[in-house]
Amino acid sequence: MNIPDNQPVIELKGLHKRYLLKHALRGIDLSVRRGSIVGLLGPNGSGKSTLLKMMAGLIHPTSGSITVNGLTPGARSKSTIAYLPEIDHLYGGMTVTETLTFISAFYADWQPDKAAEMLDRLELDSNQKVRNLSKGMRARLKLIVALSRKVPLVLLDEPFSGIAPPSREKIVRSIIEEFNSEEQTIILSTHSVNEAEPMFDDVIFLFEGQIKRYESADRLRSEFGCSLENMWEKVCM
Repeated sequence: MNIPDNQPVIELKGLHKRYLLKHALRGIDLSVRRGSIVGLLGPNGSGKSTLLKMMAGLIHPTSGSITVNGLTPGARSKSTIAYLPEIDHLYGGMTVTETLTFISAFYADWQPDKAAEMLDRLELDSNQKVRNLSKGMRARLKLIVALSRKVPLVLLDEPFSGIAPPSREKIVRSIIEEFNSEEQTIILSTHSVNEAEPMFDDVIFLFEGQIKRYESADRLRSEFGCSLENMWEKVCM
């Protein structure tokens, strides 16, 4: 799929999402530029996962509009998106190699050389059963699954959740090394701001379903005189 360079990878206009009595997203307007790594930050319940699922085409807005790679989220847009959910979606009875072989069959854009390279870099035993991997090792495998596809948009929902610092550092290094700003945009939701902060070109602060700030990470650090981790209350409270 050929996408114009000047077309935003994501555009949201007046986006709302309700779950019965709960208002998860409240009138969001957002345009995400191509070739950036964007941090999506906010407390639990702020709407981060809902927003990523909507971008991935898994749920639909109550009102407002959303386009991803120039398309309304659906069957066609899903082929341009790699989505890593927070939940563990891997089959425990498969080995690491079997998992990658199984998943690769679903995607014409799968890059086997990239998967093999990341497998080596992230120090995973290809013959080990997924059920026997530590939580950190499973997180690394999920990342390989997401980053081995050649797609313009990668959505990562809490890739560091419950992971010890050594594994988080390996994951961050791997994301930075694999990122190609000429071909991809990454949106990453995380509570592990300290480790992830060096990656971010731009940052979205989400609070109670609304965007409080969307700026370049450098501009925010200059304005507030502190790290992203330490400016949360100043931006949102």
